[in-house]
Parts: sequence; C-alpha cells; structure tokens
Amino acid sequence: MYEQSVQLIKEKCIGCTNCIKRCPTEAIRVQNGKALIISDRCLDCGECIRVCQSNAKIAISDPISITDSYDYKIAIPAPSLYGIADSHVSTDRILTGLKHLGFDDVFEVASAAEIITKRTNEFLEMNEKDGPFISSSCPAVVRLVQVRFPSLIDQIIPFISPMELAARIARKRAGDDKGKVGVFFISPCAAKFSEIRNPHHFEESQVDGVIGIKDIQVLLQRLIKSDMETEKLAVASGVGVGWGRIDGEARALASDGVISVDGISNIISLLEELENGKIDQFRFIELMACPGGCVGGPMTLVNPYVAKSIIQDRWDETGSEVCGDCGTLNDIRWTEELPSCNFMKLDDNYEKAMQMLQRLELIEKSLPGIDCGSCGAPSCHAFAEDIVRGRAVITSCIFVLRKKIRQLTDEMIKLEDVLPYRLDKDE
Repeated sequence: MYEQSVQLIKEKCIGCTNCIKRCPTEAIRVQNGKALIISDRCLDCGECIRVCQSNAKIAISDPISITDSYDYKIAIPAPSLYGIADSHVSTDRILTGLKHLGFDDVFEVASAAEIITKRTNEFLEMNEKDGPFISSSCPAVVRLVQVRFPSLIDQIIPFISPMELAARIARKRAGDDKGKVGVFFISPCAAKFSEIRNPHHFEESQVDGVIGIKDIQVLLQRLIKSDMETEKLAVASGVGVGWGRIDGEARALASDGVISVDGISNIISLLEELENGKIDQFRFIELMACPGGCVGGPMTLVNPYVAKSIIQDRWDETGSEVCGDCGTLNDIRWTEELPSCNFMKLDDNYEKAMQMLQRLELIEKSLPGIDCGSCGAPSCHAFAEDIVRGRAVITSCIFVLRKKIRQLTDEMIKLEDVLPYRLDKDE
C-alpha cells in the first residue's frame, strides 16, 4: 500500500465536501461526518490541504530531531528554500544558517538539478524523433501518470529526481570515515516524504529523512539575521536555483518546443490532451503539481508569487553556466521500470471485473447525476464505484433515499386501506 504524507486530523474535520471535490484522483470520501483518504489513489499533491477550511489536512514530515540518530548530518536543501529571504541575502548565508541548525555539511539540490539539466539535453538529442517527453522531477506528477494516465508512463524521462541525485553525491562525498551518515532533504513538498518511502523506480532511497521548510523557516530566518559568520557554501548557478519555480527546468534546457504547466487541474487537462494525441508540437513538458512550482508547496510559508520572484532574481544575479563535469548518463537513470498503479481496475479477475462494471453502470443510471457530494463521494460515478466495491450503500444518496421513503409511504397508505375490519378501528 502507498504510504502517503497527507494525513487527516479527524478532530478538526467538519465533514464538508471541499476536499472531495478538489482531489484530482477522487481519493477522498466523507463517511460518518469525517473525511477518509484512500491511500492507493492519493498523489500527495497537497490540493486537499489548500482547500480545507478547518485545517484538518496536514503534510507530515520528519522532525529535525531525527538527525540526532546520526554521527554526520548532511542537509540537501531544495532550490525553493532560497525563496525564504530577499535576493540581497546570499544563498551562502542561507546555507550557513542550515549548518548552524546542527548540520555538518550542506549539498545543494540545485547542483544536482544542473546535472539533470545537462543530461536531459543529451537525452532529448538522443531521442530527437520521439516524444513529447515528460519531466520526472515532480513526484506527484509521476504518481498521477501512474494512477490515472498509465499509457503515458513511457513518455516520462527515466531519470531520478534532483533530490535523490543530491543525496547520492552528498553521501559519496562524505566518505566512510564519518561514522553513521544521515542525509536530510529540506523540502517544500509533501510528495517527497512519500517518494523516499515508496521508491518504485529504484531500489532504495539514499535520503534518510524529509524535513519541511515550514518547520525550520522561522529559526533559519533568525539565524540569517544574526551575527553569524557566512561560509562559502553555494556552488549552484541560476540554472539549478531556477528549478525552485515553474518554468525553471524547461527554461534551462537548450531546446526548442518546451512547455511548463503548474497546478494539478491544469496538468490533468494537458495530460488528457496528450493521451488523446492532441499535443505533439512539444519535445519536453515540465509539470509541477503546486501553484508556481515548488515554491508553492504545502510545506512552505512564503507566498508562492513572492518566492517565485525571489528565485527569478537569484537566477538573474547568479548566471546560467551549467556544471562542467556531470558524470555519466547511466548514473541517473531509473534502475527499475515505473509500474502502473491504475486504480480504475475493479478486480484482477477479468470476468469478475466486467460483472462489476456492468453493475456499476446500472447503479450509475439510477442515480440523479448531479454530483452533489452529499453521499460523501465526489461524483455519482465515484459513488456507484464505491457501492460495487462494497464501500457504500445506495441509500447514502439522499435522492435515492427520499425516493424510497416516498415509495414506502405510498405502500403504507395502500396497506392501511386494506387492513382487516377489526384492525382498522381505533381502540
């Protein structure tokens, strides 16, 4: 079962239907007045967190105390971390602040992003006649393709994420004489927590923990404003830093025919067109589930539009010279094929699945088709599916229930007219 990061705080949930309507994979139901997340369908995109009016959804991450179990601690910060302070505050100072939080070393994920950029350029050249290809950098998008668009899996570029590459480089750089080495991603993203626990396209993640930016931001900002001495730690150029915002990855490529799309609903619309063969003019498609890119992740605190502007300023100031020595192409490829997780399959047995599908269609025809959400499902189709899967009963639909009550009332009236003489008299 998929181990998701997005979790529900039942005590805060008021049973509204905001989340079930906005979930892109219909992974949420409301039952007995509380939301329920279906793990196998969850993307960890954080959309339900953004729309929950009672703050009943949270993205869990590791506490910074997780580092206490390691002798040598390495922070690998996401490029979006650089959006927490105005661009006149150097990235060196932000990285130095991380060391003052207790880390022994820092390696920028932005540097790994530059390696991915260079290798993506090579990949596109080698596969010039194929495509369009989809970036693999956003784990929520990769999982979306797995569960909802499995026919597009082969169009995902089979590269590990910059986070994973940074962890491998940082661990190798630390060597074997540091004792127990721990590598920790400083993350804006809920899906990264799940990525290291559900690595479907490689054997085991080299990341030991995921710490949310929001959990250290206040303390880090205080350190930045303190009188600490700044170390020279930053090595990434604007190309890597730019990955923290939407269009950063696409803009860094030396290729025409690129497009960038953010926001999960916009991504779904584009993937539907791509699946239907309506889009073929692009060679590379950058998709980021969060609004504005990683700067808009559910583990961030800064307004994403402000952070997006700061990241752009840092890119302009730092320049765009990509790393010179980036290793070999095979170093960053997936070692396993990405599996399909098609949640639409009703049963592994084909004959049984067809019977369930026929029943589903009949049930759906009996429903009002207005997708009101009062049954706790996002649509009448989803509700019909819940019934055939044994997760709901048809009388949970208030329209069906009202119809049955009327039928029962009519039957009781008719029965009263045919009561035996003795029973028809009031005592």
